[in-house]
Amino acid sequence: MRDESSGPRLTRALGVGGATMMGLGSIVGTGVFVSVGIAAGIAGPAVILAIALAAMVATCNAFSSAQLAANHPVSGGTYAYGYKYLRPSLGFTAGWMFLCAKSASAATAALGFAGYLLLLVGGDATWLVPLAVLGVVVLTAVVLSGIRRSNWTNIAIVSITLAGLAYFVVGGLPNLFATGADNLAPFFASPESPDASPWSTVFHATALMFVAYTGYGRIATLGEEVQDPAVTIPRAIVLTVIVVSGLYMAVSVVAVGAIGADGLGAAAEGDAAPLQVAAQALTAPGIGFVVSVAAITAMLGVLLNLILGLSRVMLAMGRQGDMPGATATLNAARTTPVVAVIVTGGLILGLTLIGDVRTTWSFSAFTVLIYYALTNLSALQLSAEERLYHPIFPIGGLIGCLFLAFWVEPVIWGTGLALIAIGLVWHVVAQRLATRSA
Repeated sequence: MRDESSGPRLTRALGVGGATMMGLGSIVGTGVFVSVGIAAGIAGPAVILAIALAAMVATCNAFSSAQLAANHPVSGGTYAYGYKYLRPSLGFTAGWMFLCAKSASAATAALGFAGYLLLLVGGDATWLVPLAVLGVVVLTAVVLSGIRRSNWTNIAIVSITLAGLAYFVVGGLPNLFATGADNLAPFFASPESPDASPWSTVFHATALMFVAYTGYGRIATLGEEVQDPAVTIPRAIVLTVIVVSGLYMAVSVVAVGAIGADGLGAAAEGDAAPLQVAAQALTAPGIGFVVSVAAITAMLGVLLNLILGLSRVMLAMGRQGDMPGATATLNAARTTPVVAVIVTGGLILGLTLIGDVRTTWSFSAFTVLIYYALTNLSALQLSAEERLYHPIFPIGGLIGCLFLAFWVEPVIWGTGLALIAIGLVWHVVAQRLATRSA
């Protein structure tokens, strides 16, 4: 096993403000603009309850991520924590699941960006995938330019997105007061299977919505590039979760009130732009245009932050010997892992070609829930001196993640389990090759 702590380090350039904006840029995007529609199509108006339940599980995970990153502030997130606090095979599983989950999330964000852009300009749906590919290429180039430029690009993107969502909520309140109650009943949707309970749809939707919160982990993944990590990371993560939880609840209530849960679900199935469809039903001046612009910037922000996070995990795996050593190569200024960024962009491009938002998002849900289960398991290994919060948070997060992971479609979690097995075989082979070459 290689010493992951040796070798050149990335430059620490992010303070609390920059780290929080990275977290917001990672979260406020696909979750609020796309997955709310997917989840509403499954759970009906009870998607509001699913968002609240997902927030509870995400809060537990956020506290686990914060204290792990404060004690072990290196690139790689749970991949690095698994190696340090658990065992190499579990650390690798976390990194492998992160690559699978967030590559799928990035592809979903790219497709969401293209969907909203086409709605804005009235373009033909045949341009969906080509535009998504273009977005991946451009933002990969931005990440290659270094963390400082990526940070300023992210701040500009997130500012536009938050302003647009605030206008959507305020502009939608009159409509909500007039007709919202009608669209919020019946609160629980009928499950697709007659033998299932309405709660099965809520838990399925909760699993999908959980992914919409997990961008706070990007702050931990970038731990090597954060200033004073023991203070900055916990503050930035907690602040990010508080802001996003309130925003998601407000947006979902207004959206369901505008066109109903069935309307949101149909929009997600049809063109990957459910919130823009909801905006068209509101009377506030220019609200459709504002939401479209905010959605476009949000998807780009998520995509940018996912490329950052994925490349840093790949960097850590390259240092450890779980990926080819070239992925650990930094540029001369030590501001970006060049090879890892390029490989990450290529992986996202491949998944983008699938062109199916629901499939990519459901796959992301299962794999990211396994990833955060390992995050919480790692946090439980912290000593009393290392803990920042009560053990109830990682316990609750671990139970919540494992429970929700298997509420997605069986074919999705079956594929995820098969990928874990394939990854572990690769892990054994890669470690043996690394040992021979050492």
